[in-house]
Amino acid sequence: MAYASNSHRHHVEIIGHRGSPRVYKENTIAAFAEAFREGAVAVELDVHASRDGVVVVHHDAVTNARPGDRGPALALAESTFSALREVLVGGEPIPTLVETLAAVPESATVYVEVKARGIEEAVIEAIRAGARTCAVHSFDHRVARRVRELATDLPVGVLQTSYPVDPVRPLRDAGARDLWQHWEMIDEELIRRVHAEGCRVIAWTVNHESVAERLIGWRVDGICSDTPGVMRRLADSIA
Repeated sequence: MAYASNSHRHHVEIIGHRGSPRVYKENTIAAFAEAFREGAVAVELDVHASRDGVVVVHHDAVTNARPGDRGPALALAESTFSALREVLVGGEPIPTLVETLAAVPESATVYVEVKARGIEEAVIEAIRAGARTCAVHSFDHRVARRVRELATDLPVGVLQTSYPVDPVRPLRDAGARDLWQHWEMIDEELIRRVHAEGCRVIAWTVNHESVAERLIGWRVDGICSDTPGVMRRLADSIA
């Protein structure tokens, strides 16, 4: 898990934030497919679990929270999977994590943001069934630590919108590899300190080329963007 580079050439990982949400509805299989067509090597997605334990790809804890959703308004954690299947997001049924993993390229990496506590085992089981390269992250650092305890081979990350006095402390506490840091709270010193710990920094959500160029110059490890095609072209032009 240690960060290391034997080359002066820096390769940054371009990650589609919930797919390519400016082209297709976020967190849909169509959006993920589009991100890879645009040159992303990874996608980031959000998961909850239904009342009967099916892990589904959806951002909000309820349905119909965003424009474009069709069907009943349901709380995901209180609804059966069959009931959730009646909801259409961008014209598609809410996908399961297993279905989504099966639809992405075999070479892809999928970063799974867990949005609720208590579903860690179900998420790990779905990842195992999906047979793709995955990592798990969460704003709830206890979730990341629990996943790490249950599946020691599965990389985990912690999400932050703050800049702690000791930026590597949350990584140590959770046993995390990846620091998912909001781009406005990243400077070169933070990246240097995280790399010195053998960990990685993934910046989110980066949609401005000037910001991405600065972060790449600082050797950020990943850029999570709503416009993965734009970021892919920029990264290729710098490399």
